[in-house]
Amino acid sequence: MKQKYLVIDVDGTMTDGGLYYDENGNETKKFCTKDAAGFFAAHQVGAKIMVLTGRECKATTRRMIEMKVDHLFQNIKDKALFLKLFMEENSISKEEMGYIGDDLNDLPPMRLCGFVGCPADACAEVKEIADHVSTVNGGYGAVRDIVEHILKETGEWDDAISKVYGIGV
Repeated sequence: MKQKYLVIDVDGTMTDGGLYYDENGNETKKFCTKDAAGFFAAHQVGAKIMVLTGRECKATTRRMIEMKVDHLFQNIKDKALFLKLFMEENSISKEEMGYIGDDLNDLPPMRLCGFVGCPADACAEVKEIADHVSTVNGGYGAVRDIVEHILKETGEWDDAISKVYGIGV
């Protein structure tokens, strides 16, 4: 995988984009377990994963700990500025950065990245600049599908999955 970092949005990318509240007013989210294979495969080939979201939610924190993300940044209103500074501070080039997102607020940071992926139900503007548009909607395994696409392009998918799950594919 030529991308050293993979930035992933949450709402509409890892989730179906809905906002759910329990009887106490707490925000809850539904994450797709299929995305875990994408996270683990990306880690297996040495990519670092950054989750970058404009909202803050305890459910996101819990799931990202389970997914062993390298960097979790929530409540980021200007994703492009944040990502630009992160890339400068860590000497990361455009080619080394990939981004998976779905909506208008993802467009500016996507333009800083060498690879852009999005779910099937992303907005038209995001689809227009994407290197890969998944056939899967956000919240239903789109992240896994996009990571699988990247790693199949480099011939790393089968080996990564074999090492992660101890199976031959």
